Amino acid sequence: MPTRKMKTVLTVLALVCSAAALRIPTTSTTRRAAMGGVAAATLGLVTPQQASAGPGLKPCPKGANNCFSSADEASKVATWTWPKSMERAAAIADLKAALETYPQAGQAGVDLGGWAVVDDKLTDTGYGRAEFKSGIGNFAKFFNGGKPFIDDLEFSVEDATVCVRSSSRVGDSDFGVNGKRLNFIAAELTKRGWDAKAIAL
Repeated sequence: MPTRKMKTVLTVLALVCSAAALRIPTTSTTRRAAMGGVAAATLGLVTPQQASAGPGLKPCPKGANNCFSSADEASKVATWTWPKSMERAAAIADLKAALETYPQAGQAGVDLGGWAVVDDKLTDTGYGRAEFKSGIGNFAKFFNGGKPFIDDLEFSVEDATVCVRSSSRVGDSDFGVNGKRLNFIAAELTKRGWDAKAIAL
């Protein structure tokens, strides 16, 4: 028959196991913390941001400095509008073609780790998502446990416009990465006759 001491030990072990099972993973640091020496992530104050689940993209979290969303007026990115003469299917093809022009080697000093389309339902539901590796090499090794910083770029194709959202998964700041990415693709669409305004960075 268990003694009182054994019961206490078993209770403590059960509580520890329960807490471990429920704990949400956090990143080791943020980009802003990396540059400014703030150790908020070490204290578990920074949690990963999740990508939206589909059409009707989410606004950015309040006060976020690493996110742009056309669902959020504060983030200063407008929806992209294709030419009136263009059918929706042609607009989706145009959007995909513009995205494909984005270099795997990155541009403007960002996304040097490449990118990949990970969810392509643009034709079926109007939703698409790509992952970009924006922090790699020694920077990532030193500040993020050797793992690159991953950003999500999402699209939601509506009746005559495309809603966009580009956001870092972790941290608070991105040093302009998401804005530079959106501006590159917006410029490509503008060449194709779209109304896709650049973000002031």
